Amino acid sequence: MTYDDNNVFAKILRGELPCHKVYETDRVLAFMDVMPRGDGHVLVIPKAKARNILDVNPDDLAELAKAVQIVGKAAKTALSADGLTIQQFNEGAGGQVVFHIHFHVLPRFEGVALKPHSGQMEKPEILADFAAKIRAALPAA
Repeated sequence: MTYDDNNVFAKILRGELPCHKVYETDRVLAFMDVMPRGDGHVLVIPKAKARNILDVNPDDLAELAKAVQIVGKAAKTALSADGLTIQQFNEGAGGQVVFHIHFHVLPRFEGVALKPHSGQMEKPEILADFAAKIRAALPAA
């Protein structure tokens, strides 16, 4: 399979679609999932073109993993979460929907199940609030 330059994450990286940014470096971008499965659901992607874990450059994957850890710690702290779920899917049969490698960072709370992936979009002001809280919990640069 080849990389599709018109996937939604490629459009976000090019500035063609908006996002609620949480964290950014020269190699990665983290932003709020517009169809969250829980409060504070963040997506972390590389800026490099890569369809999934099977074709991503190992150096880009290493930077991506670092960003997942940084964002995960900040999200857990910001939302006083009890834990985290980190998810990553590969190809349609593996559950991947957007074909640009990404990790889901989901703050988790005791006794609260993840919402099903319904396609329901969250209100922008709620996403902005979560993004601001998580950004505030990031380590100083």
